[in-house]
Amino acid sequence: MLIDSNAYVGHWPFRQLKDNNCKGLLERMDKFGIDLSLVSNLNGVFYKNTQHANEELYEEIRSNKKYEKRFLPFAVINPIYNGWKDDLEICTKKLGMKGIRLHPVYHGYDLDKPACVELVKMARDRGLVVALSLRIVDARPSSWLDVEKEWVLKDVTPIMKAVPDAKYLILNVCNSTALGAEDLSLFKKADVIMDTSGRNISDLGKLISTFGKEKFAFGTHAPVLDYRTGLLRVEALRGNEADEMTKELLRSGNIKRLLNI
Repeated sequence: MLIDSNAYVGHWPFRQLKDNNCKGLLERMDKFGIDLSLVSNLNGVFYKNTQHANEELYEEIRSNKKYEKRFLPFAVINPIYNGWKDDLEICTKKLGMKGIRLHPVYHGYDLDKPACVELVKMARDRGLVVALSLRIVDARPSSWLDVEKEWVLKDVTPIMKAVPDAKYLILNVCNSTALGAEDLSLFKKADVIMDTSGRNISDLGKLISTFGKEKFAFGTHAPVLDYRTGLLRVEALRGNEADEMTKELLRSGNIKRLLNI
């Protein structure tokens, strides 16, 4: 079984995207043998009211029985926008969202901000996964209107220290994965998974030896990135890096456990 832990629908204002709706994503999934995809709406990165993006995603998935069976929606929540608690309530109880995605760089807050900590605690109490994208697009060729900051793995540690018992999904690990002894211990103890789409997951075998086989899951970051790279990093692991059971954990086992599905 293959589960894509990192996919989007929606638009990006600084780049043309293809297959950026449920129809296009499903065609790609069928082509590459992907059974399920965790999906959120890119529009929520830029809408002042992110709830509109969540409702768009809900309506699109509800428009086709096939979509309902193949997509697991994640809500974009902005904890510094008035009404975010209502948004979380609606998304979890009425819209059936399986987790939340946070975009602090684009929405303009620190991960240790009290409202963010409160949001993550509420997600934890509801059994929701908290997803954090370290990067959406490469900042180097981006528009001057886009943000320039890119996260490293260490940047997510403040929220993990504040709420160590939440479930975390770290996406598009594009820059440094270096952690000090204390932070590495935090990651190993936490219920956290990193997807395989990011540029700095190229040496996945070494990362598995550092963090553990239960800390990674296949992800594409589609349609921003391609469908092949994230899976090739799993399938290209040598026998001394990962046995078949470990590869199955990466293909779907780890993310199924995180989502309790």
